[in-house]
Amino acid sequence: MAIHVIAIAVLVGASPHPPPMPEDAPIVVALVPPPHPPEVPSPPTEKPPTPEPPPPPPPRHVARPAKAPPPDAMPIPSGKGPTANGDSEVSEAELASASTAGAGGGRSCNMTQWLQSALRKDARVQAVMAEFDRGKAVRVWNGDWIRHGDQEGNGLAAVREAIMWEVGFAPVACRNEAVKGLVAISLNDGPAPARLVMGQGEWRWADLLFSGRGRP
Repeated sequence: MAIHVIAIAVLVGASPHPPPMPEDAPIVVALVPPPHPPEVPSPPTEKPPTPEPPPPPPPRHVARPAKAPPPDAMPIPSGKGPTANGDSEVSEAELASASTAGAGGGRSCNMTQWLQSALRKDARVQAVMAEFDRGKAVRVWNGDWIRHGDQEGNGLAAVREAIMWEVGFAPVACRNEAVKGLVAISLNDGPAPARLVMGQGEWRWADLLFSGRGRP
């Protein structure tokens, strides 16, 4: 018994403190920065310039170009001439005796029909006659171009120019063909068309290319 007591005492004296407990190993923490969000392009602060519209097309000129004078035609000045009076109007008896476009069947040239067709298509002639029309046939040439009121030039300038143009470029044989009396030209097929009358005695279409005062 004593031996056991001594052994315990020796053991207690040899280890005055209990052995230390093992410490936990340290935890290593790594600080990782958060990922950057994708860059979003900022909206433009200014609007893109608006493209300029294409230039407009050039204006169309619908005016009738000036015609060159017909061959062999003498220029007629547009200065003051004799003002037309009763001679510019045609009586019913004169109109009844005048030849028309439909009466030239037997001749080699039907200049009346040719001239009538051309004047019906001429916008300037139609406009002048619409303004001047008094419901009666108008005489424009009786060996000389007739001046009408305040119209510019003799023979109603636009009408005279158109007639001289067509006659001047007609075949030589046609414009030299002899004509007797009056010729009436209708400018449309309406019930009361504007009509032009020209001629006196015996004449040729080529005589229209010269004024009475300027004829050589």
